[in-house]
Amino acid sequence: MSYKEEFIKFMIESDVLRFGQFTLKSGRSAPYFVNTGLYRTGEQISRLGGFYASCIAENVKGDIDALFGPAYKGIPLSVATAIALYNNHGINVNYCFDRKEEKDHGEGGKMVGYQLKDGDRIVITEDVVTSGKAFREVLPKLKAAANVEIAGMIISVDRMEKGTGERSAAQEITAEYGIPVYSIVNVREIIETMHNKEIGGRVVIDDAMREQMENYLAMYGSK
Repeated sequence: MSYKEEFIKFMIESDVLRFGQFTLKSGRSAPYFVNTGLYRTGEQISRLGGFYASCIAENVKGDIDALFGPAYKGIPLSVATAIALYNNHGINVNYCFDRKEEKDHGEGGKMVGYQLKDGDRIVITEDVVTSGKAFREVLPKLKAAANVEIAGMIISVDRMEKGTGERSAAQEITAEYGIPVYSIVNVREIIETMHNKEIGGRVVIDDAMREQMENYLAMYGSK
């Protein structure tokens, strides 16, 4: 079983990936929902870091100086991924994350952990990319800290939906900034992996659910 297949089953077993009818922040009515805020145990965050590390090892070429986790959900992701990269792949990498508000006492500053330097090559660990707004907000913080090269951004699931135009938010980031966005899995991989397959004694994507998901992608899917 590939790490992608394991990750899809992991999300379902963790009740993070759900199927039904959900109203998204965008106002769209979707037949599935990914809520990464439901990861809450040591076992879950340990396994999650392992999946992110596998995605980095598979896609990001060359040395990495640091993982950056945008506050707040990206913080545990950067830590867990750094641990997994060391334990599973023998890669010892720094990690850091930003403060929502700059500290005005003690050592001060906006960054916690590794202090970025000019020329550092970093990877951003994020949960999902919906509109790209969070990325556009954090990019100036990174550039203010140091003149870093962003080797990529890792997300858990690519919903493959239109952003502000016909492309997905991930595709827009790549087109606008030249930064590749890698997902552990995308929605089509979820459909193909789980269609008419049992997990925990139930089929979560039967023919009817697949039809709903395909119809949703036909309406909102990116080009």
